[in-house]
Amino acid sequence: MALKTHIFHILALTFLVLPIVSSSNFSIPAIFNFGDSNSDTGGLAAGIAFPIGQPNGQTYFLKPSGRFCDGRLIIDFLAVNALDLSFLNPYLDSIGIPNFQNGCNFATGGSTILPANAASASPFSFGIQVAQFVRFKTRVLELLVKDKKLQEFIPSQESFRQALYMFDVGQNGLDGAFYSKSEDEVLALIPIILTEFEAGVKKLYNEGARNLWIHNTGPLGCLPRIIAQFGKDSSKLDQFGCVTSHNNAANQFNMQLHDLCTKFRVLPGANVTYVDIFSIKLNLISNYSLYGFKQPLAACCGYGGLPLNFDNRIACGQTKILNGSSVTAIPCNNTAEYVNWDGNHYTEAANEYISSHVLTGNYSDPPLLVNAQYHIESKLFDPKTI
Repeated sequence: MALKTHIFHILALTFLVLPIVSSSNFSIPAIFNFGDSNSDTGGLAAGIAFPIGQPNGQTYFLKPSGRFCDGRLIIDFLAVNALDLSFLNPYLDSIGIPNFQNGCNFATGGSTILPANAASASPFSFGIQVAQFVRFKTRVLELLVKDKKLQEFIPSQESFRQALYMFDVGQNGLDGAFYSKSEDEVLALIPIILTEFEAGVKKLYNEGARNLWIHNTGPLGCLPRIIAQFGKDSSKLDQFGCVTSHNNAANQFNMQLHDLCTKFRVLPGANVTYVDIFSIKLNLISNYSLYGFKQPLAACCGYGGLPLNFDNRIACGQTKILNGSSVTAIPCNNTAEYVNWDGNHYTEAANEYISSHVLTGNYSDPPLLVNAQYHIESKLFDPKTI
């Protein structure tokens, strides 16, 4: 653990990697994040009182933190360890005197890019999150006019201009569509989804967002829940045990998202970074043993035992009567040995691995600019410690 922490201190000291950085003196004062449960730091729990209880949070926070994880998410590692900012407070959480000086998190679990409907897990679709940001910015600027001392708690006007606007959204739209549509119909839906995403990003651009950091979607077909539901026929699985149709859809989504990012770059002053999260996650799943993991697909916190340890009738931490017996979906003994946490989300150990690979700059378009000091010191990085 000490070595892993040391590695991230190195990355923090040498994080002159963003293509938006024109000077070594440039610093990122704030992050405004938009997305789903992959980057939700408590929005859904605050917004609709969604129960995210124990054992969530057990590894790092030692208690539930509003995250669908045993500990920290990718955004936590990028914000705190790499950019030396604080953990992002959810926009919807008003309890505990939240501090928004370093930005705000609008992501909520279950969110989709397309507008939510009555069956949606979250009412806070991407368009709603964008509208929340516009209101947030308006109120912040109004308050700053009244009292400059409030900059200790809310972003400055300059912070909005220099901030990093992060996006990790799109997975749930594809996921949900497969329950009622064929693979071809899901693929046909992708341009519609991305048209909505484009409209939202342009609204943020019109509000002054210039530094855009866009994650593509991960290998959806490698989630235990998806495998349990759609992978009962082994012919539908690839060589890694993942559902082929869902990963095909994710790849198609990502190719079109990449094209859209290229389109965004023609906007005057826009600095756009596309991050290939799919490749990082799939590399982890396909080469898990090289990085110190023992289970690439099974849920750490679940019920049913290997190979998936997932039963959609009982969520992580729940106790229910199944087949006449009381059972509990309990966590594994060592979360660092598992890639997947609860059948839908990644463990802190996996998120740390993913973040470290994001910071290498090798999975970004354009490639991140990494200084010579990073290249030298990064040789200390041993992937087996992640």
